[in-house]
Amino acid sequence: MVNIFSLARRIERPLILDGAMGSLLQQKGIKSAGKAWMAHVNIEKPSVVYDIHLDYINAGADIITTNTFRTNPLALSKITLSKNIKLVIQSVGIALEAAKDFSVFVAGSNAPAEDCYQVKRTVTKKELIYNHSAHINLLMSAGVDFILNETMSHFDEIKIICTYCSKENIPYIISLFLTEDLQLLSGEKTEHVIKYVLDHNPLAVGFNCIMPDVFRKLFKPQKLNFNWGAYLNCGSGDYSDNSIKCGVTPDDYGVLTKLMLKKNPSFIGACCGSSPSHIRSIRKIING
Repeated sequence: MVNIFSLARRIERPLILDGAMGSLLQQKGIKSAGKAWMAHVNIEKPSVVYDIHLDYINAGADIITTNTFRTNPLALSKITLSKNIKLVIQSVGIALEAAKDFSVFVAGSNAPAEDCYQVKRTVTKKELIYNHSAHINLLMSAGVDFILNETMSHFDEIKIICTYCSKENIPYIISLFLTEDLQLLSGEKTEHVIKYVLDHNPLAVGFNCIMPDVFRKLFKPQKLNFNWGAYLNCGSGDYSDNSIKCGVTPDDYGVLTKLMLKKNPSFIGACCGSSPSHIRSIRKIING
């Protein structure tokens, strides 16, 4: 199993993850496709996705993330299996092409089976197992370096992913979405969830899509004496009508980066509403 964070220890700095893809595509005038979010762009406008990957690499990213946040089987249940597979393979291919001349890792984005902020689960355990195992296998076979399980907020789903990846020796990160009470949407406390994940040999535990104020609440009590990282929500606007804009400036995100560095993260990136300018700010702070 690849352990990319051995590199972070060797170079004595966190690896830099890229920033948002979907909200950046929005800002370029591209409309989302319902549950499929921005998956259609991989086929309809691949050069736009490629250029965003390249912009993040040039801004200083060590890791770029495939545009597969909504290519999982349950999100694409209304399209054929062959088109589902094509969307994933195309997305990974775009990222690999952008990364080929650089020392950059490619993370395969695997999202929650349903909406990220959906409290009530509507799918069965059997559907969850199929959804994640099929999507993860497809991403790995297409050539990603590891699986970035993003915005995970339900413990049943986290346990399924951890058990599967650990059993199949698949390198992975679990990145958690937390409420203002520092719990999952399913109610479990952060410490309990982290302990479970760490018992299943992840590359790291992450925190993503949480607002800076929530992260500050998390940051103070947590020891974070393990491989960890964060990429925080930089967005503003109405998320329900697909109008996510930047709400945290790159300079303000630089202040957050300084805070993160106090507890030796393995990686730092940015989430919704961010751009290559935010990644450039992270690089600038890390470079001193």
